[in-house]
Amino acid sequence: MKNLKWRIFLILAVLIGAVYVSLTKKVNLGLDLQGGTHLVLQVDTEKALEDETSSYMREIKMLFQSENIPILDIKREGTSITIELLDADKMSQAEKLLKKDYGDIFNIQKVGETTLKLSMKEMYKQKEVDRLCSQALETIRNRIDELGVAEPVIVRSGKDRIIVELPGIKNPERAKKILGRVAKLEFKQVIDVAPSKEELLKKLGGKIPDDEEILVQEIKKKGKVVGKMYYLVKREPILTGAYLKDAYPSVDEYNMPAVSFELKSQGAKIFEQYTASHIGTRLAIVLDNKVQSAPVIRSQIGGKGQITGQFTYQEAKDLAIVLRAGALPAPVKIIEETTIGPSLGHESISKGIKSAIAGLIIVMLFMIVYYKFAGFVADVALMMNVILLWALLALLGATLTLPGIAGYILTIGMSVDANVIIFERIREELKKGRSLISAIEVGFSSAWGTILDANVTTLASAAVLFQFGTGPIKGFAVTLSLGILCSMFTAVFVTKVILDIVVRYKPQLFSI
Repeated sequence: MKNLKWRIFLILAVLIGAVYVSLTKKVNLGLDLQGGTHLVLQVDTEKALEDETSSYMREIKMLFQSENIPILDIKREGTSITIELLDADKMSQAEKLLKKDYGDIFNIQKVGETTLKLSMKEMYKQKEVDRLCSQALETIRNRIDELGVAEPVIVRSGKDRIIVELPGIKNPERAKKILGRVAKLEFKQVIDVAPSKEELLKKLGGKIPDDEEILVQEIKKKGKVVGKMYYLVKREPILTGAYLKDAYPSVDEYNMPAVSFELKSQGAKIFEQYTASHIGTRLAIVLDNKVQSAPVIRSQIGGKGQITGQFTYQEAKDLAIVLRAGALPAPVKIIEETTIGPSLGHESISKGIKSAIAGLIIVMLFMIVYYKFAGFVADVALMMNVILLWALLALLGATLTLPGIAGYILTIGMSVDANVIIFERIREELKKGRSLISAIEVGFSSAWGTILDANVTTLASAAVLFQFGTGPIKGFAVTLSLGILCSMFTAVFVTKVILDIVVRYKPQLFSI
């Protein structure tokens, strides 16, 4: 009797808690139910590794110059560097230097008497790819947070892909531009400027120095490109976006949209020192290898500045967002895109609810017709299962998707499976002449092993779907798993308690 009271108390406590959670917490709706944008982004790790190799190539060239090792030729192919020396006697010194400074990054081998070949190690590549993708994921998450999207899904998929789901977003095109922009901010010293690239090359004698490069500035008017200017700048930046403390939209001296920025203390110090010693020269503000503006330094500049470039207010706002969030470590491209309108989501919810109600009514009617009072008890447990599952989805912050609704409906049918097995065993025991109490005890105990095996195999399948599925498929797996756990509680534990109460106090009500 005491044991029964504790079981009744536990069921009531769980039911009251489930009702309370269902009324006070809402279940998050997935992309397919409330509308939004699903994007699959691919991180161009190959391009990033090639750029990294180019940086190492420049470092090696400077190192050899400082050590008086003359180079006849140095070139990059993919993630490999080939160095041809002028003097074969310097091979040993060059090889020793490379192994000391770059032995962890490259495999270094001699090719002939004066040539060294550096090939990036596979293990290093794998580490860099992982780092690049992790950093890209974090940057994208920061940008989405700045956009103010509620309940976004941002997960890594495979080696170099990132899945982004933005539910309820009203302007997907703007989101795509913000997510896909590298936003690599650099401040570079301007050597010369001309209206054409050819003019600059003519001044240089047709060859650009290794430590310099030519960048373009697009002159815009009312959002359209009306001309271009070309700048010869130092390759190595004075400052990068890594020193940025804050960025926000503002207006320039002509009341046009601009982006104002603040530098961290270390960046401010570098900026002050550089501008103080370069008054009267131009400073290029470069974004993604394009010059945004190249003002003349009139006086020493501290830790604040402004980027101008014929922006619209929205462009200035979006640029401030990506600058605050940080630059992507590698370019990303959208390889898959799905946009779902909110009306389609509402229609899916409506159909899902109707299907769930229809399924519930059919199952409940079948159980009462076929199992009489025992079927009614199973229906009570089924209703509790529906409430309990909804409460768990809300409590765990799970996202309900269209396949999740399918899992919910499937759970309705599966939750009475256990009762069907139990009731059939009870019938068999009653036919053998057992008493009602004994038949119920034997029915539940003998059916338990079968019920457990069936549910464990289904849970294993759901675990595989959750592990390897994406988005909606995971939603189905979550709902199915929670539904199975709830049904094991309601169909076995709750049903047994109700039948124990009936058999103890009103045995004449029982029928099966």
